[in-house]
Amino acid sequence: MDDQETIDAMHSITGEMYNEIKAIELGNELGKTLPPVLLEFFRRFPPSDSYATGPQRPARLTGNPKPTEILLACTPLADPTYNPFQTWKNPITGRWRPPMFSLRRQAELVKKAVNYGVAELLPHTNKLPWVKAQKREEQGLRVKGTGVGEKVKGKAWERTVKGRLEKRRRAMLEMPKLVQQWKQRGHGRGWKKWPK
Repeated sequence: MDDQETIDAMHSITGEMYNEIKAIELGNELGKTLPPVLLEFFRRFPPSDSYATGPQRPARLTGNPKPTEILLACTPLADPTYNPFQTWKNPITGRWRPPMFSLRRQAELVKKAVNYGVAELLPHTNKLPWVKAQKREEQGLRVKGTGVGEKVKGKAWERTVKGRLEKRRRAMLEMPKLVQQWKQRGHGRGWKKWPK
């Protein structure tokens, strides 16, 4: 097949198929640049739009299921929406299975995926940058005292400084009256309450 025939064949292919071929070629090129950890992850869990975003509870099997149905129901990999970053409930036993990847491994995968620009292909996890940003936006800093109307505990002198300054201010305003009393009573004779 020479170049002209190849060009003619390309023209006969619809635009949609051409885009699919380009995507496959791009995927192959991308596959050559990705680290082995990400390649292995995408081999085991190909990118999909149907990943679950929360803990999964498959429906319980009813009646007398076949042994193959029981076996498939017991493995999360048979579920097309299975997310390896989330917990999974076994429909037969009702027991929860922990995520396949720990939070530390999820964070490592996300960091590598962000570095290589393929983070959008990963299943939903709280470690994704846009999920973290959304959570921070919704919940704020979550540091006590940073919210509206909240106070930071602080040291004892910091908590009482306002009251002491107010007491001092009132004492200064009443000082002329106090001096007058002092002079009337003979410079301290018969003075019961000494000023502080």
